[in-house]
Amino acid sequence: MGIYLNPGNKGFWKSIRSEIYVDKTGLIACTNKLINTEEQFICVSRPRRFGKSMALKMLAAYYSRGCDSADLFKGFKIENDETFQEHLNQYDVIFLNMQQFLIEAEPEKVTEYLEQEVLRELRKEYNEILNRQNIGLAAALREIFAETDRQFIFLIDEWDCVMRERQESEDLQKQYLDFLRNLLKDQPYVALAYMTGILPVKKYGQHSALNMFWEYSMTDQFGLEEYTGFTEREVKTLCEKYDMDFAQTSNWYDGYKFRQFQHIYNPRSVVAAMKSRVLSNYWTSTETYDALKIYIDMDFDGLRSDIVQMLGGERVKVNTLSFRNDMCNFEIKDDVLTLLIHLGYLGYDSETKEAFIPNKEIIGEFENAMSVSGWSKVMRILKASEKLLEDTLRGDAESVAKALDQAHTEVASILTYNDENSLGCAIGLAYYSARKDYKLIRELPTGRGFADVVFLPLPSANKPALVIELKYDKTVYAAIQQIKDRQYTQALEGYVGDILTVGISYDRDDVNKPHKCVIERLKK
Repeated sequence: MGIYLNPGNKGFWKSIRSEIYVDKTGLIACTNKLINTEEQFICVSRPRRFGKSMALKMLAAYYSRGCDSADLFKGFKIENDETFQEHLNQYDVIFLNMQQFLIEAEPEKVTEYLEQEVLRELRKEYNEILNRQNIGLAAALREIFAETDRQFIFLIDEWDCVMRERQESEDLQKQYLDFLRNLLKDQPYVALAYMTGILPVKKYGQHSALNMFWEYSMTDQFGLEEYTGFTEREVKTLCEKYDMDFAQTSNWYDGYKFRQFQHIYNPRSVVAAMKSRVLSNYWTSTETYDALKIYIDMDFDGLRSDIVQMLGGERVKVNTLSFRNDMCNFEIKDDVLTLLIHLGYLGYDSETKEAFIPNKEIIGEFENAMSVSGWSKVMRILKASEKLLEDTLRGDAESVAKALDQAHTEVASILTYNDENSLGCAIGLAYYSARKDYKLIRELPTGRGFADVVFLPLPSANKPALVIELKYDKTVYAAIQQIKDRQYTQALEGYVGDILTVGISYDRDDVNKPHKCVIERLKK
């Protein structure tokens, strides 16, 4: 076993010996189906700390020739798959952590250093075949395959670090992409190539060196959705084991959404929360909020408006196709929003093409970034939200109307529209502090229409639900009556506590008191 050639199973051994290990070995069945097919080139991009490196260690343990890993997989899902024995420890694996080469190599000699290191190990194993001194890595692998008929599986971690950390060096990026193309594309010795990173591989300028890769990214993970993070079932199991409140855990860490798996959780945060038995910011604490601040402060037309809408609980349409898959070439606001999706700061619904802030942990990171930037209007709304919630729960309609008037004025100065939607966004922001005890639902289907805004309390909150109806240029009593007539409260399935119905109207003709509010308490 070597560092790069057949690294063995020690990494996976450590993973399964950890206090918390969630079985993701089903991924192996997926990659087995792709070996020596037209889909054998896989690029899986996810945010940091989403288990990318752990998956590579698992694949290395399974495929690496020279070690016996059968016992390590006993009791896990892959053991019962029909392909398990066929590919177990049957391939020469080349494992490359590109971050290591980028750090250790001289600035413009990353690929040269990589070739030198990997060739050194290959010569130890295949000394009789590799008797030429001046030979490149691709040529060496072709000779090995010609003599032995052995194929290689390539596992490449942090594939995109050159693009992320050497943004100014276009020559190095082009050299690196050309190196990977020559190493992998149309080479008979490649059985499978599995790359991981934060960014997808396509569209680096005019250069399409790696167009043979199939993309699995945060905009669409296709058949690998289950292995992107923890599923709802997996998190429920962990909450039961560690006696943690599932609803609260979901509020903190759920929110990444795919076609089949509608609830995907940040694995790093869930594991940390289970071990410490404290719900807190774990994923975001691994990186300073300056990274987010840089992007949300970019002055693209409509970007700030979109951020404010998402902070208010809404979703925004995003065209992800214009994104050039790097971190510096932005032309429109959608490029920035797409990058935030890949970085994990935004969730994305691939069916509706909408982005949103996924959970409490991430919305806290937006708050941190805005607190040291030019978002003073939004921050004033957020800081006033605690009192607004208290006034609402006390039934102080006059104070609520006054606070919402201020919030709507602030929000309307940022958004590109001023209508019922802007009022809804203002309400979402104004009740920001409620999200620690409530789940915010916009446009809740009721069977007889949609309730504009619903705050459903978490089971441990011991607070009433809030059903809010908005009316533009109509009476506030019409809002309350609509809640009753259409029986919006009946849509709160499973909820048995008190309900506060809150009617809010906005009158553009009454400049002295444009907002009115009525609050009534109901029993469900």
